[in-house]
Amino acid sequence: MELTGEKIALKSYTLERCHEFYKDYISDPAMTYDNYVYNKERVDRYYQNKVLDAERRFFAICYNNKVIGEIQLKRIDFEKLYGTLSIHLVNDTVKGRGFGTEAERLLIEYAINELGLHTIYADTIHRNYRSKHILEKLGFEHIYDDDVLAYYKYSAK
Repeated sequence: MELTGEKIALKSYTLERCHEFYKDYISDPAMTYDNYVYNKERVDRYYQNKVLDAERRFFAICYNNKVIGEIQLKRIDFEKLYGTLSIHLVNDTVKGRGFGTEAERLLIEYAINELGLHTIYADTIHRNYRSKHILEKLGFEHIYDDDVLAYYKYSAK
């Protein structure tokens, strides 16, 4: 499956694309202070345990056929018609260029129009101001905070 936007495309998240992403991934201090070091076996386990989980829909974010991020709907509940959005971009070279915003917009459209979801949740660490700004720009409503995260909700119109 492929969802095509103006600048990027969301493509099926194969094991090869997952490895391509994590080989270039640099952790973002707005999300974690832990450094990331690529490990083939760890990525294989991540793919098996997360990407292939039936309650998730994963996509590779691709720009000019290069994987620049991963985006997913997780904790999908088809009875209550909701899921939770999550996105990671590979490193700072692709941030601030609209790729993440476009990917989130495409995933929201997919969730509502293809999966029939009515509500999409998202959360972000408090210091990730860029993520908060994008969520609000896309129409997410801030619903509450805890000690670590800010929580958001998008309702289909």
